[in-house]
Amino acid sequence: MANSDRDSLRLSQESLAAIDAEVAKYPADQKQSAVMGALRIAQAEKGWLKPELIEYVAEYLDMPAIAAYEVATFYNMYDTKPVGRHKITLCTNLPCALMGANEIAEHLKQRLGIGFGETTEDGRYTLKEGECMGACGDAPMCLHNNHKMYTHLTPEKVDELLDKLK
Repeated sequence: MANSDRDSLRLSQESLAAIDAEVAKYPADQKQSAVMGALRIAQAEKGWLKPELIEYVAEYLDMPAIAAYEVATFYNMYDTKPVGRHKITLCTNLPCALMGANEIAEHLKQRLGIGFGETTEDGRYTLKEGECMGACGDAPMCLHNNHKMYTHLTPEKVDELLDKLK
């Protein structure tokens, strides 16, 4: 990888310090155990995990790049393609579906003009379908940018959320 490419992947000192804090949670010979946290931190700074960034994180953790790729492509909280400024991940597993997630999905698709896995033309919203997020009692629910949970969704609550995110 050329130096200019590596420079564009370089994480800020704050992100590297946060990764170091994740690494410190594990025995010294188990740095790779921090891969999930490190990928989360890298994605938060750069917006998404392009292959070269995953390789950078793997190298930082002294682990094979393929092992980091396996993590980044297995879990749905990692984005291996560019996403909109507001990523909305709607849980569509059975408890949420029974509580109206399918109707919420149709409302979101209609309101945003996109389907699951798509981003609006203006780059503002990406809509993703998610697996169980452990809030079945508060169904239906969604996550905004992997960090903020919205529960007991109704079409009206979805409209309020979208208006707030404009």
